[in-house]
Amino acid sequence: MVIAGLFLLFGCSSVRTTLNNQIQNEALKNSFHGLVVMDVKAKKTVFEHNGDRYFTPASNTKIATFYTSARLLPKNIPTLKYGVYNDTLYIEGTGDPSWFHPRLADSTAIQWLKKQGSLAVFTKNSKESRFGPGWAWEDYDAYFSPEKSTLPLFGNVVTLSNVNGKSVSPQYFTDKVEIKDTTLRRDELQNHFYISPTEQDTLEIPFITNDSLTKDLLENVLRTKVVLTDHFPNVEKRTLYGMETDSIYKDMLFESDNFLAEQLLMVASSTLSDTLSTKKTIDYMLENDLSDLEQPPRWVDGSGLSRYNLFTPMSFVQILQKLFDEMPEERLFAIFPMWDASGTVKAWSDPTIEPFIFAKSGSLGNTYNLSGYLKTKSGKWLIFSFMNNHFKVPSSDIRNTIYSTLKTLYNSY
Repeated sequence: MVIAGLFLLFGCSSVRTTLNNQIQNEALKNSFHGLVVMDVKAKKTVFEHNGDRYFTPASNTKIATFYTSARLLPKNIPTLKYGVYNDTLYIEGTGDPSWFHPRLADSTAIQWLKKQGSLAVFTKNSKESRFGPGWAWEDYDAYFSPEKSTLPLFGNVVTLSNVNGKSVSPQYFTDKVEIKDTTLRRDELQNHFYISPTEQDTLEIPFITNDSLTKDLLENVLRTKVVLTDHFPNVEKRTLYGMETDSIYKDMLFESDNFLAEQLLMVASSTLSDTLSTKKTIDYMLENDLSDLEQPPRWVDGSGLSRYNLFTPMSFVQILQKLFDEMPEERLFAIFPMWDASGTVKAWSDPTIEPFIFAKSGSLGNTYNLSGYLKTKSGKWLIFSFMNNHFKVPSSDIRNTIYSTLKTLYNSY
């Protein structure tokens, strides 16, 4: 026992020395970085550098969104709430993002609604702005910045292709798409879209959401009349459930999908009250499941698009520890993406080593963070959060530094 204890002591000391040398890397000079490494089973900090300092988290925020969703949402997502009054079916959205989403393409609610009679839609069950606090306004036509809404359809984006002739989804927008050689994807204040005649990629362009558009899109897919209503009658509300939430979580983390992250926090709030509110969900979590974080975050959105967000490396390690403790490993690592120096990968490409990093990255201008799990060569699980802000070198230099640091941990711990 004494020999084993001495080995652990000197082994950890060696690891700390090695990691201290790693974070002196040239790529990290003149910038701000923090690293926390935790032994999962022992719940012991192996290494800490600036672990209690606040960083701009970017898409690492989605780790908090994932944990929140896993805590508050059931196996199948609440897709809408409904009630019947005077032979009319009244519905309101929960924020479920999967309705005809470009990748998820769930039609559970639509198929159910097609079997119903008269339909009235209530859209005023939210006080959300269409954009999150601190989002960059000039990103209005960027694929990563769809608007938020209570009843989103088609991911709140128009999907365009011009490889074999113009292809538009939903087809409702076909007449609003112009083939033109311009870097602009959409007019700022109207749903008028552009695609270059030489464009080889499929584009996803956010559309401007509003109640009348929701009505029109629903009528197009349902092939029936839809009425907008300014009230929900005082009747019992029931919930219709859609696709499995794990599929949405996985897509959010693998694709780093901002829209899914934002909408998931709205759906989570539907389990807390009748009014959809991202802030309500965040406040609830910080007062309950995340009240024990050593450094309470400043947390304002689900995706990490906002630079108002502030998290510490230690906070992410603690959230990741909760996920590891509360979720079966098989489920957790089916959802969490693999990562290497090139970024998130769907297939591991290094034949000399088994996949050993399962992590979520987060990047904005001059920001690259990585937080997740590492399985060492000896079979031990570590949790880490390596956060880097305010650098001016290429992000690839930061990714390479992170990878070499984590590979050192893989080989030595």
